[in-house]
Amino acid sequence: MDYINPKEVANTMMVAAINKSKLSVKDLLIRGSLSGALLAISVTLAFMATSQTNLSLIGAFVFPVGFVIIVILGLELVTGSFSLVPLAWFEKKISAVAMLTNLFWVFAGNLLGSVLFALMFWSATTETGQISQIGAVEQLLVKASENKTIGYAQHGAAGLFSAFVKAILCNWMVCMGVVMSMTSRSTLGKILAAGIPIFIFFALGYEHAVVNMFVIPAGMMFGANVTLSDWWLYNQLIVTLGNIIGGLLFTGMGIYYTYGKEEKPVSSTIK
Repeated sequence: MDYINPKEVANTMMVAAINKSKLSVKDLLIRGSLSGALLAISVTLAFMATSQTNLSLIGAFVFPVGFVIIVILGLELVTGSFSLVPLAWFEKKISAVAMLTNLFWVFAGNLLGSVLFALMFWSATTETGQISQIGAVEQLLVKASENKTIGYAQHGAAGLFSAFVKAILCNWMVCMGVVMSMTSRSTLGKILAAGIPIFIFFALGYEHAVVNMFVIPAGMMFGANVTLSDWWLYNQLIVTLGNIIGGLLFTGMGIYYTYGKEEKPVSSTIK
């Protein structure tokens, strides 16, 4: 049968975490860069759909295409790894150094791919700065870049806490997409299972660290009133922390520790 039950999924989660920790720096950077670029392409597609239809729900509907490509090709997305790799460390199957090394290089790869695509998209759209007038997609990027940084900063601690909570909720769904993809053996099954939670997070406007690695610098390139310090202090660092908590606590630990542990048989005495 195509369906894989949750107990098998929990075992798959641990195997995946261990295998990820064994990847070389070269593989982590390559697979991480491809993932960052693919998510960036998906955001661009989603913004185009939104600008053409004036319906953000349509943008959210098409956004998961990049994520399902990442899942099917077995690429590396740090937000997904937040829910898996620490589990292997908790269970003493990998070292803390192996865990941190994996997460660091995948994060670096995601950042590299995201910013590289942002630069390529800017170059293609403006003919490397020769065209000053920007289109609807670029305007959405500028607006999103400002809303995700100085928009939160304007409300002080409450705004930053809002970004943190949105990041927790976001990666709860993103990592659910990672785990849901493990419930099917077929390509079509994986696409449907993985895509549903991703649609949810994007439609609700939550905060995803890797998506923001593209949206914010791309908006800056198109003229957003955002600085590098705004990007990192008012969004990237806070959102990354929230993504760690949401993915690990609500998905990785939640699924693994209810399905992944062997149940001890209940002893009984018959008189």
